[in-house]
Amino acid sequence: MTIFGERYEIGALIGAGGMSDVFIAKDNRLNREVAIKVLRSDLNREQNFVTRFRKEALAAAGLSHPGIVAVYDSGENPAPYIVMELLQGKTLRELITGPIEPKTAMQIIEGILQALAYSHANGIVHRDIKPGNIMITDQGDVKVMDFGIARALDDVSATMTATWNVVGTAQYLSPEQASGEIADARSDLYSVGVVLYEMLTGRPPFIGDTPVSIALQHVSSEIIPPSKINPALDQQFDHFLTVVMAKDPANRYQDANAMLGDLHRIKTGQTITTEIVRTKKKKNRTWQIVAGFLATLLVAIGGFAISDRAVVSGILIPNVVGLTESDAAAQLSAFKLVVNRAHDSKTPIDRVASQSPLATSRAEKGSVVTITISDGPGDAIVPMDLIGMTLTNARAALAAVGLNIAAIDAVPSDKAIGTVISVDPIGGSTLTAGNGVTLQIANGNVAVPNLVGQTDIQARTTLTQAGFLIREIYSYDANQPIGVVLAQAPTPDTQLQIGSQVTVTINRQS
Repeated sequence: MTIFGERYEIGALIGAGGMSDVFIAKDNRLNREVAIKVLRSDLNREQNFVTRFRKEALAAAGLSHPGIVAVYDSGENPAPYIVMELLQGKTLRELITGPIEPKTAMQIIEGILQALAYSHANGIVHRDIKPGNIMITDQGDVKVMDFGIARALDDVSATMTATWNVVGTAQYLSPEQASGEIADARSDLYSVGVVLYEMLTGRPPFIGDTPVSIALQHVSSEIIPPSKINPALDQQFDHFLTVVMAKDPANRYQDANAMLGDLHRIKTGQTITTEIVRTKKKKNRTWQIVAGFLATLLVAIGGFAISDRAVVSGILIPNVVGLTESDAAAQLSAFKLVVNRAHDSKTPIDRVASQSPLATSRAEKGSVVTITISDGPGDAIVPMDLIGMTLTNARAALAAVGLNIAAIDAVPSDKAIGTVISVDPIGGSTLTAGNGVTLQIANGNVAVPNLVGQTDIQARTTLTQAGFLIREIYSYDANQPIGVVLAQAPTPDTQLQIGSQVTVTINRQS
């Protein structure tokens, strides 16, 4: 059994990237599941990578927004790691299998833009917006992930050639990133436009055999109007994306809120009037673009071609998440402590829910460390419009306000299978967040999906989407990965009443 930071028990691998692996972990101090991102073992000996990994933790830790994946903790024992909230859902990359219905696409983009409006207002530009970095949770929430190459907006050195994590993301680069120039908040908006284009049409605006060829198109080629690819689209999307994806950042929407405003106008059937100012194209920039992009590739491959020589100074900040206020104050006696309180459904009342800066970062003696003490889960209001929803949508609506489904009662009805018929307690009732309601739904049989071999997170997602409840039991098979489903009952393809419980056996050591 592997333990990180003397509290995080490592479980199943749930993701892997060029720099790190992501695991499910159990936080033994707060008795909750988290996700833990661990720097790859072949990279943790290179100080350049360790420093950049630490910067990722610090960039994300300073952001607290429902649309941004929360960072709880970080450390370097036995390897550099970042502890994050554990999400259940799918990335937008997994969901784009063809054109997405425009209403749904706009809702997703709204969630991304709201998160970016917050991060930009706090001085952080993401610089790697793409479908793989957008998570749609089982509750329908939009979460922006991976601030791994995020930079402060006032960092004038934050050009493309100073990044190392761009390989494979050329399809979503802004023209200024592709040509090695400074990227700012408007670069993020351009990338959001590319994501919207792909959702509406089922394909990225620019396709090429190599990252360099795609980068060149971002700088010099015009997009095909999305309505030409998907004739069912409102032509206002053509106008909107022309502004969003203007080659010159000065001609785009200047902030996320302005872009949100025009997106809302499209949603409500209004005409958008924002115009792009046509600027004269710069000539003979091909070699500049190629050179800028190749420099990025070299850094991506070598990792240490551009070194970070910043000297780390100050006192190491201890980890106080999960402690009482008095214990946290004792641990942080070298710093000026600022204490906030907020409701937090995942942290016991009167315990530290978060800290900023994160643990294992360094700060000067007497500098400010802010902790947030949990006031417990707080109150939640049962949504008024659950009746008539599908079971999946009702589950998402409840999760959005901090509630869940405690029980499901399937009854005969002329409504479609899984439609919510009644709610107990009724809409408008006040409950403690984290509690559940009872739903009465239209009955009917649904085939049980095959879950064996899936991770426990995947199994929960699959069953939720199919309209079943999940019961987990545990067994251990040394020949199977930790966290995978070993068995299920009923067996796959069994016709079972919607809302019924399916039992899955998860591979886990006792």
